[in-house]
Amino acid sequence: MEERTYKVMGGSGALNIAVGVVALVVGVASGVLLLISGAKLLTGRSKILF
Repeated sequence: MEERTYKVMGGSGALNIAVGVVALVVGVASGVLLLISGAKLLTGRSKILF
């Protein structure tokens, strides 16, 4: 019984680490994309005429 518990805990820990890495990568990638798009908007601001 205890061996099964340790296996379940190990699998859960590995899954949590994998999900954490994926969330970190997605967060960094979206942050970079937001910075790039914001910079493009700021540089093109002078070209807009109303």
